[in-house]
Amino acid sequence: MAEVAVENVTKRFGTLKALDNVTIDFPDGGFFGLLGPSGSGKTTLLRTIAGFIFTDDGTIRIGSKSVEQIPVEKREIGMMFQNYALFPNMSVADNVGFGLRVRKVSLAEERRRVGEALELVQLGQHSNRKPHQLSGGQRQRVALARAIVTNPRVLLLDEPLSALDKSLRVDMQIELKRIQREIGITTIFVTHDQEEALTLSDKIGILRAGRMVQAGPPREVYNNPTDVFTASFLGEANILEGAVDGNSLRLTDGDAIPIPKGLKTGATFAVRPENISITTEEPTERDTPKIQARLKQRVFAGAMATCILDRNGSTFKVISRDRDLPQLPEGGPVWLSWEPEHTITIPN
Repeated sequence: MAEVAVENVTKRFGTLKALDNVTIDFPDGGFFGLLGPSGSGKTTLLRTIAGFIFTDDGTIRIGSKSVEQIPVEKREIGMMFQNYALFPNMSVADNVGFGLRVRKVSLAEERRRVGEALELVQLGQHSNRKPHQLSGGQRQRVALARAIVTNPRVLLLDEPLSALDKSLRVDMQIELKRIQREIGITTIFVTHDQEEALTLSDKIGILRAGRMVQAGPPREVYNNPTDVFTASFLGEANILEGAVDGNSLRLTDGDAIPIPKGLKTGATFAVRPENISITTEEPTERDTPKIQARLKQRVFAGAMATCILDRNGSTFKVISRDRDLPQLPEGGPVWLSWEPEHTITIPN
């Protein structure tokens, strides 16, 4: 397997800068997610690592070797595409073994490696079927087996689970993680699904307009975003606007909430919806951040519910287990509070 390092990579398409001086490293054997809105550059970055696109500036290393001008077939990359790109007239075994035949592997070796790959993805009993005879999840596994059967140094996945329904997607997240851990291959995947990125990744990179805005372990990025975009994009965040006044944040409507001691000006604050408690009576704890709002709507979603609240024209969200929320009349006043450590400080 191999470490992948992207250093100061830029890629232009005409006047559009699809990648703008991007730097990120992917240590050997890890599972890494690239996340960002449409047009952020995440798929372009994946394709430059694969070799489908050559960079204009910067360096891409796989192991100790610089590869930015090496064609895709010589990079020892396994690639799984969003639409799986299976050959409809070939059997499962022939689809998986296609890359081995291109490399002129002996028939006996091909059969052995195809069999091992299909067993790994738990499809050994379906080797003679055609793709149209398989479910969506099974086709996804065939595409994965084809990507790993050549023993690549790096596995690249482009929206690997986007074609699956939610319940199957959750099951396949577990399977992907199991397979990646079992073979120990460095894996980089692109996704729009924030929950998927948090669940699968050892490290995530968040892109915006071609720039890498933050990278790190999922828990670190989620709990310590470096800007308002990351705080709002990865999960949801209620942004608190105001001015620092001693050890308090004086909100624009005059209310004050306690903030970490010793903090000076030059920061924005936020609180995640799932960390907020909602009550009809004012909390009595002295150092607990608390504000008043009005309930606009309560959205039921099974075990969880979302409360949409209005606070002097600004929208606040609270997410909680439905059974833990009090029965509140819409339009009525409520108090929102949270533990002091759940106030996120975002440096400006």
